[in-house]
Amino acid sequence: MIEITNLSKFYNPNVWALNKVSLNIKPGEFVSIVGQSGTGKTTLVKMLIADELPTDGRIVIGGWDVTSIKDYDIPYLRRQIGVVFQDYKLLQKKSVYENVSFALESCGTQKDRIHKIVPQILKIVGLQGKADRYPYQLSGGEQQRTAIARSLVHQPKLLIADEPTGNLDSINSREIVDLLLRINNLNTTVILVSHDRDIINSLGKRVVTMDDGKIISDQVVGRYIL
Repeated sequence: MIEITNLSKFYNPNVWALNKVSLNIKPGEFVSIVGQSGTGKTTLVKMLIADELPTDGRIVIGGWDVTSIKDYDIPYLRRQIGVVFQDYKLLQKKSVYENVSFALESCGTQKDRIHKIVPQILKIVGLQGKADRYPYQLSGGEQQRTAIARSLVHQPKLLIADEPTGNLDSINSREIVDLLLRINNLNTTVILVSHDRDIINSLGKRVVTMDDGKIISDQVVGRYIL
């Protein structure tokens, strides 16, 4: 699913955000990437979604060579990759339904297909009764569920969750992680980027630990070791 080979990213004047990172992730895996702030986790996410190009090295995702991708192909790549961020990034003047449907409308999906897909996705994330609510009417957990729903509309093969529980309490955090596990059980590859020790230790999944732009540990059934 993902092949990362000797990936490096240099920022002037003298910072290696990533330094010869190599990592393979199989289809259907659930992988947590952990580390303190400034260890290269967010830079790696930006490389995976072609938001930034590496200084050196290669990324291949599902046959796409992301490191040499053309600008006009990036939107097509991103439809195969769902991304969820810590701060939700919802449109405040749109309802839950409209936030989710907007991701389909923006790429020209027919209205009848939108009306079919959105209710199905809202059911998966447990928001079928709140389609008409606006972000300010939702709890933090519900806003994150909306963001996850939006990330699923194109049925991505890969879901990247970058600190999705960073703004949530422990109960909502657990619910979001349980939702990610259910999505993973639908054969979606999931990458969870987090520094939440309790959540990582409770998963019993693969854990990749980063420090100073490098991978220092890769455990098949891992724990938060920093």
